[in-house]
Amino acid sequence: MKNTEQLINNVIGQLEGVKKMMADNRDCLTVLIQLKAAKAALSSATAKLLSDNLLSCSTESKGKQSEQIKQLITELIKN
Repeated sequence: MKNTEQLINNVIGQLEGVKKMMADNRDCLTVLIQLKAAKAALSSATAKLLSDNLLSCSTESKGKQSEQIKQLITELIKN
């Protein structure tokens, strides 16, 4: 499985491709499909980061694990 940094680099590459498509005046549907793919890839990177680091993030401040987990979840589900 890819690491988070690789996933983020993939998203960056996809977004660079979208910029080029827009500069080349590609049709709107094609651009939107690629933006949707980039959004899905970013969601995957977010989930990977969270799953790989939830325990270490939540234990940085001993005694406040419950509160930190709540903060992580709140941040994750914000729009």
